[in-house]
Amino acid sequence: MSTHPITLGQLRALVSGMPFNSLLGIKVARMHADGVTVEIPFREEMRNSAGVLHGGVSATLVDAAVGIAITRHFGGRRLATTVEMKINYFRPIDSGKVAARSRLLRVGSTLIVGSVELRNGKGELAGAALVTYMLLGTGQRAG
Repeated sequence: MSTHPITLGQLRALVSGMPFNSLLGIKVARMHADGVTVEIPFREEMRNSAGVLHGGVSATLVDAAVGIAITRHFGGRRLATTVEMKINYFRPIDSGKVAARSRLLRVGSTLIVGSVELRNGKGELAGAALVTYMLLGTGQRAG
């Protein structure tokens, strides 16, 4: 449950204001009680040498899904950074919208652990991840 209420529109505005998220086309699709679902459209320039979505793009989406869930949880009022991420890839993604559904498993005073399910355009499970973030200070988020 969020400690500071934030609307879907406010969260989308915060996310779209982050240049890297805009570059990749990351959008907040849904908010959930325990996290968020974010999506990116599959684009040709995201292919690796095997012709499928580059693992780095998937990892970025997974990382962003937890980071955005944390932003939502704290109403955009806390800074945090990734300290660890473990991702398992189950199947290649070669088209469609890519979705990452995050869940905040534990929100501590210093560390936050989240899980993510990565799905391809057909809604099939394409990967799973565990991501740990560290809260930075008690100051407000810039911007």
